[in-house]
Amino acid sequence: MKSYTKAAIAVTAALVMALTACGRGEDSGSGGGGGKGDLDIALVSKGFQHQFWQAVKSGAEEKAKELGVTMTFDGPASETEVDSQLQMLQAAIERQPDAIGYAALDPEACVPLLDQAKQADIPVVEFDAGCNSKVPVTICKTDSKVAGALAADHMAQLMGKKGKVAIVGHSQINSTGVERRDGFVEKMKSDYPDIQIVDIQYGDGDHLKSADIAKAMIAANPDLGGLYGTNEGSAIGIVDAVNELKLPAGKLTIVGFDSGQAQIDAINNGVMAGAITQDPMAIGRCTLESAVKATKGEKMDAVQDTGSFWYDKSNVSSDEIQPKLYK
Repeated sequence: MKSYTKAAIAVTAALVMALTACGRGEDSGSGGGGGKGDLDIALVSKGFQHQFWQAVKSGAEEKAKELGVTMTFDGPASETEVDSQLQMLQAAIERQPDAIGYAALDPEACVPLLDQAKQADIPVVEFDAGCNSKVPVTICKTDSKVAGALAADHMAQLMGKKGKVAIVGHSQINSTGVERRDGFVEKMKSDYPDIQIVDIQYGDGDHLKSADIAKAMIAANPDLGGLYGTNEGSAIGIVDAVNELKLPAGKLTIVGFDSGQAQIDAINNGVMAGAITQDPMAIGRCTLESAVKATKGEKMDAVQDTGSFWYDKSNVSSDEIQPKLYK
């Protein structure tokens, strides 16, 4: 795991102020929600480049407006920018909000900063991915191992419970990447012994890097039957690879994770078999509401699972799935 120095974590007061101002500006892609209220809640996300995070932000803003609190929502441009995210968390602590919501990119690098939050008497809740710290009082997230197992079940059924598959993961560090991978792998090994996982590689959630990985996997395994992408960027990378190689739709069973418009399009045109969607609006609402409860010292479950759902061409337009898509 990459190590992060104190210099990468501790920023100057001027930089803190600049980051806070930038994070709240309209051009940064982040901002407040709910208007001015008695409570000030600072949410620090894992990124802004995927529609998933925009949906989380919308859910949090909806709840902030309902509860009459002020909210800011910041995040780095890319989910690989750990140092940038740590600076945003430092900036949030420096401005002393009533509570902080945090989604960890690196579960170790965040520990010292959450200790700082505790020393400053700022309650912390987490969302999507946790820090290896005892400071946060709850986390709102999808049970990623359950979701990974759900993806494996559907892929296995689509492949006739036999064949070779490979995984394009988005991270081997943060918990969502690890758990979506492990839930898939463990389910295949326990329930589908005739399916062999031939390769696992990581594209950092970047669709260009993930496409290159997928193309290499397909070239190295001519009899490959399926590919699983563990987040939006990974899945779209696989789709792009298949399109660039001009493989016929359905030659590979492609299962994705998340539900931005590009994945929905790939499912509707037959390139992707289906995917797992989360409920990002619910994650945002849960996080904001939990942060408010934390300011009052209210007890909550340590983990609040907001659910995971399979969708494909047969149900993508259903009343159950439509509200959970990230469009």
